[in-house]
Amino acid sequence: MSAATGVGSLPGGAALASEADNARDYAEAVRLVLGELPDLPHVPELPARGAGATMTGRALAVVEGLACDLQPTGWRLTDAPGVDQRRARSLLARDLDCVEELTQGWSGPAKTQVAGPWTLAATTELPRGEKVLSDPGARRDLAQALAEGVRAHVADLRRRLPGVTELLLQVDEPALPVVLAGGVPTASGFGRHRTVHPPEASEVLGWVFSAIEAAGAVPIVHSCHPDVPVGLLRGAGARGLSVDVGVLAPAAYDGLAEAAEAGEWVLLGAVPALAAAENGETERSVTERVLRMLDMTGIEPGERTLVTPTCGLAGADPAHARRALSLARAAAGALR
Repeated sequence: MSAATGVGSLPGGAALASEADNARDYAEAVRLVLGELPDLPHVPELPARGAGATMTGRALAVVEGLACDLQPTGWRLTDAPGVDQRRARSLLARDLDCVEELTQGWSGPAKTQVAGPWTLAATTELPRGEKVLSDPGARRDLAQALAEGVRAHVADLRRRLPGVTELLLQVDEPALPVVLAGGVPTASGFGRHRTVHPPEASEVLGWVFSAIEAAGAVPIVHSCHPDVPVGLLRGAGARGLSVDVGVLAPAAYDGLAEAAEAGEWVLLGAVPALAAAENGETERSVTERVLRMLDMTGIEPGERTLVTPTCGLAGADPAHARRALSLARAAAGALR
């Protein structure tokens, strides 16, 4: 039986809004997810609330043993935790309090998300201002801090959500293909950071995936890049893949099929996040898009084949976001 879930982010909240208003927006997002995605709800993210709610800020709220703070150019490692990191941790805790409260009596599989080590290294700065990606020692320290953090994060979620039968932890790695290709710009903008070779990329990812599994969750990876390195991710220990069917390069099809054949999770982003209403998307059009991908890859739909919107719902109109989740659920139902 196919099901639907979300990628993670949703519209709502604002950086200058009051704490009470942002709390109400977050509670509404949780209710939306539970209502539209009852078979596999996810912990929603509302990045419009500010830097502490973005993908990078959220992950730096999870890391253990490394301090950081927010600078005009973005998040930067520091000697001691800054006020912005403390705020990010407080925001995450309040969000999880809300999820815990609104899921009382609920049971079933669920999903949450965290930025992966390579995307984090490409979006976080060293004290001197260059990206963590530029320093092999620092990027390994950051990855190990993330691995320790996800252990505690999964344990916290397990405690808060006793009805969860299977917890998926989605590791977001939109920057990984660019990191592997040596395409991340330096601070000056005039150069590019050196290519990270696959063996090192795999080893670092493996630390995080192993920590997730040891904590009792299932590591899956989301990337909306066309050149998702499926083989590298699976070799590092990923037990599922989340992709955008509209942009995925054919070179990834075989690896995706092998993942499905191995009983791993396959999440197919088939509902355009920003155009579900304007482009006249319907249950039929989304279902046909999924069926074309299944036909091209030879994947048979099953309980671990999920339909999702594409990433980017944080920038959608709330009504469009609701419709996108509804279409994903309807298409998953049609696949049954």
